Amino acid sequence: MTAPVSAGTPVHTRDVDGFGTVTLTPLDPAVDAPLLHGWVSQERARFWGMNGASRELVQEIYEDVDRRTTHHAYLVRLDGAPAALFQTYDCAEDRVCEVYEVRPGDIGAHLFIAPCEGEPRPGFSGALMEVFIGYVFSLPGTRRVVAEPDAANAKAIARLERSGFVLGPEVVLPEIDLPEVQLPAKRARLAFLDAPGTAAASR
Repeated sequence: MTAPVSAGTPVHTRDVDGFGTVTLTPLDPAVDAPLLHGWVSQERARFWGMNGASRELVQEIYEDVDRRTTHHAYLVRLDGAPAALFQTYDCAEDRVCEVYEVRPGDIGAHLFIAPCEGEPRPGFSGALMEVFIGYVFSLPGTRRVVAEPDAANAKAIARLERSGFVLGPEVVLPEIDLPEVQLPAKRARLAFLDAPGTAAASR
């Protein structure tokens, strides 16, 4: 998986008819932590696992991501306004590799959609998903996108199914202690999306 360019420089821009211009920019932990903290500290974000985290801890978590060459985080903007947080990772270099058989070209993805301001826009999450999937499959070597939302997050699982993902088993991702951050164990539902033109193999 190709590492993104420096924070502040977009890695992907797409104009979506009837929706707007979506831009993915590598996250700058020091600059973007206050914004992210405001998002992930809300009750609606409980499945993201950062409820109760301080702004400093949120910054530390994404500084840890930023130090890695296998994990990347992006701030997503719609027509210039922050709209979501998107993360990608090499499944072979993540704790998810302990709960399923990773294939070459498996890229994991996380999506957190920002709180809605004003009236909800029909098709908002679906349009963002379409852009993100297109970006991940544009990365050299990507053959399959792997998602692992919280098993209790029915809304996220339904969104993945609408986007073409095939659901896999429920698994328990192990707890991991990182230098700055502890990742608690998580019951997740695996979901898979094969690259266009790729024949799906047994999961």
